[in-house]
Amino acid sequence: MSATIIDGKQVAASVTEAVKSVTTALEKDASVKPGLAVVIVGNDPASHAYVSSKSRMAKECGFNSIQHTLPEETTQEELARLVETLNADESIHGILVQLPLPKHLDADPIIQSIRPDKDVDGLHVVNAGKVATGDLDGGLVSCTPAGAMVFVRRTHGDDLSGLNAVVIGRSNLFGKPMSALLLAANATVTTAHSRTKDLPAVCRNADILVAAVGRAEMVKADWVKPGATVIDVGINRVPAPEKGEGKSRLVGDVAFDEIAKLAGVITPVPGGVGPMTIAMLMANTVIAAQRAYGLATLRL
Repeated sequence: MSATIIDGKQVAASVTEAVKSVTTALEKDASVKPGLAVVIVGNDPASHAYVSSKSRMAKECGFNSIQHTLPEETTQEELARLVETLNADESIHGILVQLPLPKHLDADPIIQSIRPDKDVDGLHVVNAGKVATGDLDGGLVSCTPAGAMVFVRRTHGDDLSGLNAVVIGRSNLFGKPMSALLLAANATVTTAHSRTKDLPAVCRNADILVAAVGRAEMVKADWVKPGATVIDVGINRVPAPEKGEGKSRLVGDVAFDEIAKLAGVITPVPGGVGPMTIAMLMANTVIAAQRAYGLATLRL
């Protein structure tokens, strides 16, 4: 038996198509164009690459896409003022401040100052609280766990009753919201982490195993129940001498080759959860725009 490999690019493209058709309908029926403002501070090349792909995708979806590129020496007050302006701008439905910020800036107060209904990254405590309490129609769900859940739903349907799910990782960015989303869908959920006793035995119980620890190929085949759905959120660079001196390749948190032989469904790295993150950001922006006008929201 070998696993079905989820093509994240293909699923992300279907999400983007759904977003485009909602955007077209919004413009036609309500004369509303979803607005996304992306703020980037400083010169981090990886951040700039991410931001330009987000802005490009927003334009492709038909959004009013605005990018604010601020110099490295921007002060906390200047950044806070910009967020305040965007909060008050009714044509902007989503605000995203690209992290990490330069060292002298404190990210948390900035993120918490974004209006929760415009927090398309899903990082505001109000949105985290709504996810934790199961109010998925009232909050905005952080993009990576939201994307991982699309894979889960497409594999198992909306109701996970009777299924055991294990999430390895308890970060506020991914592990906790992922566990909450699985719980809201009626799975029986274990949140495991570095202090969990006999982690392999805990993982072997999982019908749905989600790995988000940031340790290259930590999860081995003998940790996985045959036929399980394995979602790999890790992105790790490892040396790849076979490609030439000093070269590296991307791997996830699970040992893909050995697990693909016995899992039911598995996501690859790269090309699995990664492409979903930007697609879900677009989905959150369109949902925020629909909510701003009291309209029924996109379901994925």
